[in-house]
Amino acid sequence: MNTIPDILADARDGMEKAVANTKRELAGIRTGKATPQLLDVIRVDAYGQRMSLTQIATVAAPEPKLLTIQPWDKNLSKAIEKAILESDLGITPSSDGTLIRLPIPPLTEERRREFVRIVHKLAEEGRVAIRHARHEAIAALKKLEHVSDDEKKRGEKDAQRITDEHVTQVDELVKTKEEDLLEV
Repeated sequence: MNTIPDILADARDGMEKAVANTKRELAGIRTGKATPQLLDVIRVDAYGQRMSLTQIATVAAPEPKLLTIQPWDKNLSKAIEKAILESDLGITPSSDGTLIRLPIPPLTEERRREFVRIVHKLAEEGRVAIRHARHEAIAALKKLEHVSDDEKKRGEKDAQRITDEHVTQVDELVKTKEEDLLEV
């Protein structure tokens, strides 16, 4: 049988996953600085399946405006280049057969604004997931039997407090990412 603390713990867990997912999604948006997390969203056709780039290569940022990719299997270089070109990163790879270089071009003002819109869209998806976890928790609280209405109300207030905490975390992630994007 579920108890109020169990329901709130499940809601908190769901909200933390939503924040972590939002953070991961935001890391994939480039800010004009080279970071290996920029390539976390890249999926490469390798060995008959779609794999993340980090599963088949080493990604490094030796300079602020350059990423390097060293495939563990040299035969995957072409597949990695193709995956990068097909992504919406807007980066053209250059390869010498063993090392793939990704020069990170400076962002135009228009591209920065576009990325800010994407950041806000991803943040809203995170907030929706957080509110969904709250909604499920409140629905579960209302179904509880042998619990007073006052305890249910207190549980709902706690669910709202947890929700507000997690929405604030997403808002802080957005603020930081937006500052990075708009910094010239």
